[in-house]
Amino acid sequence: MPMPLWWGHVNKRVFNPRAIAGGTWPVLTHVGRSSGMTYRTPLDAHPVDGGYLFVLVYGSRSDWVQNVLAADGARLRVDGSEVELAAPRLVGKDEAFQALSDEVTRPPKLLRITEFLRMDLAAG
Repeated sequence: MPMPLWWGHVNKRVFNPRAIAGGTWPVLTHVGRSSGMTYRTPLDAHPVDGGYLFVLVYGSRSDWVQNVLAADGARLRVDGSEVELAAPRLVGKDEAFQALSDEVTRPPKLLRITEFLRMDLAAG
C-alpha cells in the first residue's frame, strides 16, 4: 500500500524543514521544472558504485523526482560536503538491490516500493 497523499504534504511542511535544519540527513537540492525555484529535500541517499541511489517511497511521480529528471541532475549535501549528481534514471528493485551494499536495509515488502532513482557523480 503506497503512502497516502496527505502524508507527503505533512512531510514537506513539517518534517522536511526540521530535517534540513538539523543537518543530519542527506539533503538533495533541485530546481523546480515549472517554477525555477530551488528546493531542498531531505532524503535517504545510499552510496553505490559511482553515485547514489534513492528509495522512492512516494513513487516516481513525486515532484522532487520529476524535477531531478527534468533538470538532468541535482546536488546532494551529505556528510558535510556537496556532490554534484548527473544522469538521473529510474531503476527497478532488482537493479537497486544489486547496487546497494549488504549493510543497507531493504524497504519492507509491505510498502511495495518497486522504483528507485539512481544518479552518477558528475565528472569534474
